[in-house]
Amino acid sequence: MPALTLPDRNIVQVDGADAGHFLQNLITANVDAVKPGEVQPTALLTPQGKILFDFLISKSTDSGYLCDIRADLTADFIRRLTLYKLRAAVTFQTVTETPVIAGWGGNAPHGALRDLRFPEDALVWRLYGSGSILDAERSAWDAIRVVHGVAESGSDFALSDVFPHDVLMDKNGGVDFKKGCYVGQEVVSRMQHRGTARRRVATLTAETDLPATHEPGTELNIRAGDKPVGNLGTITGQSALAIVRTDRVADALAQDIPLTVEGMPVTLTLPGWAGLSFKSGDPNTPDA
Repeated sequence: MPALTLPDRNIVQVDGADAGHFLQNLITANVDAVKPGEVQPTALLTPQGKILFDFLISKSTDSGYLCDIRADLTADFIRRLTLYKLRAAVTFQTVTETPVIAGWGGNAPHGALRDLRFPEDALVWRLYGSGSILDAERSAWDAIRVVHGVAESGSDFALSDVFPHDVLMDKNGGVDFKKGCYVGQEVVSRMQHRGTARRRVATLTAETDLPATHEPGTELNIRAGDKPVGNLGTITGQSALAIVRTDRVADALAQDIPLTVEGMPVTLTLPGWAGLSFKSGDPNTPDA
């Protein structure tokens, strides 16, 4: 049962009589469907539909929620929530004394929450507070995310640069397409109904170790011949997360054009749990 503290994460507690209604009208996930014992991916978007803040949400009390977010975004996140508050009976507070713990495999400790970004059989969980033996390295946590195609801002994509579809929030429950309006909803719904998503998270593998350092958010590291097809994110040895143009990858595969990173042959695989395929060149086509 490997586990580790994530010091680059913070908890923001959203509480008050209007907390649920406030968040439901603001973020991409269906707040009313958040269940005890689970932590759900979600995002606050720009009006243009791009991810402004990505975070995990869970229930804390009958009227409150915990937002698990990058520590360096905490102050800006609270300021943004405050802009939308108006007269709502809702409060925002950083829970600085509570560590954020991630773990996987075996029997999860008491109070652990299943991380819905991962398939159920991966047994990945979140724990807010103590109660677990911390025996894993950060590289092991990164490797779990790479294997399962779970991208996070900062290490894998730049905020205000990607749509929820680009990072598979349409597939992992991070976006609810049946709830009412929220910030950026019109753009995201149009992408869903028209099937216009062209960028997706993929796992990239090579036969030797990939470059240990690179500039996050660039598109110069993955190529099909001379054409850029995407950018690397988190790297763990011979594997990495990537956000790629699925139409360009499909064209390259159809024409037997090698995919490379700095001249090194690589392969790209879409996460199995997402049910997508490169086969037809359509990123929204389920895998056969």
